[in-house]
Amino acid sequence: MARLWAKIIVKHKIHRQATCPCVFSQAPEALQELCKEFDVPNPIWLGKQQREFEQFRLTSFGPDNFVEEVPFDRLEIEFLEDDGKRRKSNDPRNVF
Repeated sequence: MARLWAKIIVKHKIHRQATCPCVFSQAPEALQELCKEFDVPNPIWLGKQQREFEQFRLTSFGPDNFVEEVPFDRLEIEFLEDDGKRRKSNDPRNVF
């Protein structure tokens, strides 16, 4: 099943992250659920975010996308499609 991955970024580092089952067309609703989990206000989903999300399957929301003040630099979301394939790293450190 496809998922929406949300990350709260503070000083270029992931501060919190979570995923939620999602259908592509219902990403804004899934984002609302993740915002509840993070205990942050819902961002304002503008045309810029919609275009980026449709084209690249990811977008970000800065502090100016929130009505209330937020304690982070950016909220990023990415749509992760599940094609049924298991992915393996080619890194030799991940052999086990």
